[in-house]
Amino acid sequence: MAAPQTTRKMEKRNYDKHQVRCNHVNLQHSKDATDNLMQVITTEKIGIALIQEPYLFHGRPLGITNRYRTFIAGEGNSRAAIVVSDTTIDALLITQLSDNDAVLLEIDNGQAHFYAASIYLDYNDPIENNIKTIEKIVKFTKGAKLIIAIDSNSRSTTWYDVLTNSRGKALEEFFASNQLHIINEDSTKTTFHSSRGSSNIDLTIVNNQMLAVIKDWKISEEESCSDHNIIKFNLNFTNNKEQKYVFSGTRYIMQEQHTGFLKNYFS
Repeated sequence: MAAPQTTRKMEKRNYDKHQVRCNHVNLQHSKDATDNLMQVITTEKIGIALIQEPYLFHGRPLGITNRYRTFIAGEGNSRAAIVVSDTTIDALLITQLSDNDAVLLEIDNGQAHFYAASIYLDYNDPIENNIKTIEKIVKFTKGAKLIIAIDSNSRSTTWYDVLTNSRGKALEEFFASNQLHIINEDSTKTTFHSSRGSSNIDLTIVNNQMLAVIKDWKISEEESCSDHNIIKFNLNFTNNKEQKYVFSGTRYIMQEQHTGFLKNYFS
């Protein structure tokens, strides 16, 4: 389900039309973490927030500023959500690929057309089932720009964790075989920390078409009021053609083809 998208009049804010500022965070169903995120969105002019484990009441998101559009799907304990606060962005929920643990949006900001997904992978679910969720989204968005924010509950040295477990190994192989790129960079901070330890289980993933667009990825130094730190990055559409992306890891940049809008498969 999604909050009303087309009839609500929302306060105009000064966003850069060539750049979308994004946050990614697991809120752990916390009111304090939600209140904190709202403050960050306001002060830093965040256009899109990709969220796992949002704060809910009777299955509905709570604590999110009502002038923002909040997208969730499924019934009951939804563990994925996307908040769009930039009023210049058109966003549509892809219902057939969204459920309690995954939300996929088709987005147009006037400069570019792309897809954004927020996904929660349950540690107790077989990783093969988790991968099927991502695979369906990748197939549906083939040829278009795609960014995925994931709480993977999986560990791998590929994304700068200190160890690789079986879940992480399976995800590594899936990403490599589907030309998906892990944007996470080495940092003195980890994406997750608690009294039990720390790890880098929160991932930012893009396909070839989105690779040249994502910039300035970092783990925030600010308090998140959650065991998960806020991840920040920008989507820069200043030059919506092939661009260079300077990074020390192994990635691939291909000539982007003009894709236009994908066919609308839903009513």
